[in-house]
Amino acid sequence: MERQVTAADLSPVQVRVLLVTAMVSSAAGLTLELLLVAQASYLMGDATLATGVVVGTFLASMGVGAWLTEFIGLKGQPLVRLLRALMLVEISLFPICLLGPLALFWLFSINAPLWLATVLLTVLVGVLGGMELPLITRMLETQDQLRRALARVLALDYFGSLIGALAFPLVLLPWLGLLPTASVLAIVPVGCSLSLALVFPSLRRWRKPLLALFPMATVAGVLIAPMGDRIEDRFYGARVIERKQSRFQRIVMTRRGADLRLFLDGDLQFSSLDEYRYHEALVHPAMALHPAPRRILLMGAGDGLALREVLRWPDVETVDVVELDPEVIKLARRQPLLRRLNADSLRDPRVQLHFGDAYAHLRSHHSRYDVVIADFPDPDTLPVARLYSIGFYRILRQRLNPEAVVITQASTPFLAPRVLASIEAGLRGVGFHTRPYSVAIPSFGPWGFVIARENPWTNLFRTIPFSTRWLDADQLSALFIFSRDLRPDASESVQANRMTRPILLDYLRDDRRRRLQQSSPVTPPFTSF
Repeated sequence: MERQVTAADLSPVQVRVLLVTAMVSSAAGLTLELLLVAQASYLMGDATLATGVVVGTFLASMGVGAWLTEFIGLKGQPLVRLLRALMLVEISLFPICLLGPLALFWLFSINAPLWLATVLLTVLVGVLGGMELPLITRMLETQDQLRRALARVLALDYFGSLIGALAFPLVLLPWLGLLPTASVLAIVPVGCSLSLALVFPSLRRWRKPLLALFPMATVAGVLIAPMGDRIEDRFYGARVIERKQSRFQRIVMTRRGADLRLFLDGDLQFSSLDEYRYHEALVHPAMALHPAPRRILLMGAGDGLALREVLRWPDVETVDVVELDPEVIKLARRQPLLRRLNADSLRDPRVQLHFGDAYAHLRSHHSRYDVVIADFPDPDTLPVARLYSIGFYRILRQRLNPEAVVITQASTPFLAPRVLASIEAGLRGVGFHTRPYSVAIPSFGPWGFVIARENPWTNLFRTIPFSTRWLDADQLSALFIFSRDLRPDASESVQANRMTRPILLDYLRDDRRRRLQQSSPVTPPFTSF
């Protein structure tokens, strides 16, 4: 009868290697899960859905992997069978980690079914990752020391998860990027396999192949990592002149002739051919509505283009710019073409830069402002949606001087009419008087804004005291002619967005899907959404 494997069969060195393998595998597994979430969000544009799909599938697949280990090591030499199974798991993870994320980029570039591919890749990684911990636990357990074996393995597993959870957003993603991080993760299981082969005599025949595979895996990772950039270049249809992965987002700048474009996580932020229409419409109605706008708060807009328009007003004394991502500011202050476009506005002595979350800034800084301009991204994630909530607007109202004016971008009302209506409802919910307006921007199509103030609405705009490229008195009045097809159906009840109920996520996703599914004899002239 086969003797039950016990911890007594293992030397102290072998036990330590198994425990370290558990910790390192857990760190790599969680890092890979976060990488897949970030990549799916970047490629498919729906961060909330991508997170749910990847995390849910990953956890369920880990459960399947753990269940499969029940049938390993039942006959023959249990310790040897468990070790071999663990080796096969680690070696199988190498090509999946190395090539899987690259394959997702390639599938996206050829318009293949990306959701299906993401789920299949997540299942493979989850099943294999779910097998590691049970296999290691069974090699360490004894009949009278199972509690101790579980405590040690689980403690290191959780500690490894903490390492992975912190390393990915703080170190790996901003320093390396997505595909180089995947290449580093691919080396981890090879290193674990080599360590096991070196300390367990039953695995000695794996030593030479793994000693050869480890440097090959390193070279392969170095060669494959840059391929993602070449595939990514196809997404934009123009020459990429700047590329940066920050802690928060993927920053890409392209140039085709005179057309300079900035993309954040694949979403177009501006085209130099028509950005003036957006930024003049964002800034000047609010500035012209206030009798003397001296103190300005500009949230978002780290590219300096909205700031350029703000600084043209002679009354302006100080502008507080709140930007989440310092890398966007660095790009806008360093890149020659972008500096020329934003007129070096970020170096103006009247400008004070604040890095961090706009919500936290309003709660911790008690300055008061004459004009507040919110140029946040579309509310397609929970962290961004909270910046369009009643709670945010309530704090914002406490930071306003008398006669202050607030303006916010409100997505495209043609594709998502309920988003603008919900933003307007939120502002009204805290006591503002509001008016929506829109402007046609060739790069985007119709784009919406909401202007708000505590005093009753008035159309008495001051004359803009300088020459603009587009917005004059006639255009300023025409902005507020808001057509019916940019509003939600009268039968639809639109709710204000709240932190406890981020309804904007549903409105944005459902409205866009519904609009794009409608048949129309004329295709709207949108080049990017």
